[in-house]
Amino acid sequence: MTIPTPPSNSQTRHAVAGGLQSNLEVVDAWDEEELEEESFFAASETTAFAGSMLVHLIIILSLALVPLVMPVDEEAVVLVSPPAEQEIEKVEMIDDVTYSDLPQTEVGANSTADAAMAEASAEMFAEISEIPNPVDLEPTDLGQIMVNKMFTEAVAPLDRLKNQKGQVGQSTQGAAGAVDRITFEILQSLEERPTLVVWLFDQSGSLHRQRQEIRDRFQRIYSELGIAKESKAAGFRRNTNDSPLLSSVVGFGKTVTLFTEEPIEDLEEIKSIVQNIPVDTSGEERVFSAITSAADQYKSLRRSRGGNGPQRNVLFVVVTDERGDDANMLEQSIAACRKWAIPVYVIGVPAPFGREHTLVKYVDPDPKYDQSPQWAQVDQGPETFYPEQVQVGFTADFKQEPVIDSGFGPYALTRLCYETGGIYFTVHPNRNVSRRVRSSEIDAFAADIEYFFDPNAMARYRPDYLAPQDYVTKVKASPLRQALVQAAQMRPAQGLSRPQTRFVKRSEAQLVGDLTKAQQDAAKLEPTLIQMATILEPGMKARESEESLRWKAGFDLAMGRVLAQKVRTETYNAMLAKGKRGMPFEKEKNNTWILEPSEEISVGSKWEREAALAKELLEGVTRDHKGTPWALLADQELTVPIGWKWKETFTDLTPRKPGGGGGGGNNNPPKDDQKRMLKKAPSRPVPKL
Repeated sequence: MTIPTPPSNSQTRHAVAGGLQSNLEVVDAWDEEELEEESFFAASETTAFAGSMLVHLIIILSLALVPLVMPVDEEAVVLVSPPAEQEIEKVEMIDDVTYSDLPQTEVGANSTADAAMAEASAEMFAEISEIPNPVDLEPTDLGQIMVNKMFTEAVAPLDRLKNQKGQVGQSTQGAAGAVDRITFEILQSLEERPTLVVWLFDQSGSLHRQRQEIRDRFQRIYSELGIAKESKAAGFRRNTNDSPLLSSVVGFGKTVTLFTEEPIEDLEEIKSIVQNIPVDTSGEERVFSAITSAADQYKSLRRSRGGNGPQRNVLFVVVTDERGDDANMLEQSIAACRKWAIPVYVIGVPAPFGREHTLVKYVDPDPKYDQSPQWAQVDQGPETFYPEQVQVGFTADFKQEPVIDSGFGPYALTRLCYETGGIYFTVHPNRNVSRRVRSSEIDAFAADIEYFFDPNAMARYRPDYLAPQDYVTKVKASPLRQALVQAAQMRPAQGLSRPQTRFVKRSEAQLVGDLTKAQQDAAKLEPTLIQMATILEPGMKARESEESLRWKAGFDLAMGRVLAQKVRTETYNAMLAKGKRGMPFEKEKNNTWILEPSEEISVGSKWEREAALAKELLEGVTRDHKGTPWALLADQELTVPIGWKWKETFTDLTPRKPGGGGGGGNNNPPKDDQKRMLKKAPSRPVPKL
């Protein structure tokens, strides 16, 4: 069998180049040289692979040698993970969780944002921050990352804030009781390490009495601490030259003054400084500026010294009788004190329930001047972030609404204590929870508060001490709370304070004119009351779902009082209109109509239904919230009926004869000359408090 010889490659290419003119199928085949096996190193692909590998090896070796010639950054931070702990920690459940759906500006264990601090949410703190603070990195061509500027050590040894929240509503009759409790807190602090107590005194004239009382109490404080020193308590057993207890004194008014350049130990020197603190007559109290400045002044004592912790514990004790005029710095003060783990204790005053101002009994501290009491207005409230009590006056017996104790201190200072693990003490020398306190019983430099309440009963009605955005979020989430806050922010809706109730008929036209004038006075009060009731109405649907005793008591009291005042005012107007249509006297002798309060609503079924609802709400407050300000006001609102009724009587219109009276026309006897000649001590105006 003869195998045909295949055509050469040149022949095949020639046939293709000629346009495939022949119809015969041309088969391209390999010649024998091409069929011979090539060696591995002779292949072109092998050569390219080897060259590429050689180039990459050179590049890798070059990169490996670069660190040997680059300068070493001696300040570079090395992060070392600690060995895993074998002990299994006990897991504790969190009872209360506060959240905000607003975007936060910063995160991290050492964040200093006003209300976005990680410290406010964390129960325990790491010694080294695990989450970096957000920093703005400027882009560079080299793309360097400054690691040592992203991570910062948690500066505060936060074992002092194991219990994240402080105590509020601690009531005492005098500053001495509060100081005794603070002495206990100082002793506890000394058990841990040496301590610095910073006393921050309000320099206003109204605080004269409390400054003296606390100065006199210093002897007992340091005596008790001296006893602890002799007993070799843990805080005094340390081998250190530092004094276990040091003190500093700061004064604040319009300005902030540090009266101790360096912390001192000598008791007599401390008492002398407090005794000679000058009075600030500006009327300003920059308490939060003082707290922030003091935190900055002594923060070095709170820096961690390796495994030994900080050099000292630091406690702030604020003595003031006002709310402070720089509350805009509250969040900054909270952030500073929490960052350095400094608890704040305030010896303050009770905030008046739902009010900003109270009257303080001022007696000139200098006996050379007139010692007659004078009353000056002081800012001591309110106890909440936003007003939560409607302003409708008080018409139960047509008297002014009483000033009563809220059970808590002014909101901003109390929240500062709460957030830093301290205590707010509400101090009033005339506190009496069993009866009304009369103005004549009020001590000098004390607020005129008529009613006080048992702290144990008020503990369940604590205000919401939240960051502003969290408070607003919770209010907006509840129709009841939103309605109450909106109504409380309205201008006061004054009800019938002293309505005209006696109308003498001399003639028909004269009687109609008197009734019309009384109607006009009442009609001016109705629009605001109607608007307030309309704002509160949506909250009625959410009453059953509201779990907070404080908010429910506040809403029920507000709705009950507004409806009562609305019905009382509108039915008063309607009864006057009824009188204008003509009412014959049953007895011919009578000539006078008297409008008396009554349980009966005889002028309209609508007002009858509203009156019934008002009574139901107010009676529920007195029943379900006994021993609270809400129950007191509800009970007094219920003492007078909501409706009205006409009663007729007789008025003698006979003109009286001139003259008469005792003395037979003789002059009055002269005043006692001796009393008239006594020299009265000079008086001076009340300073700004």
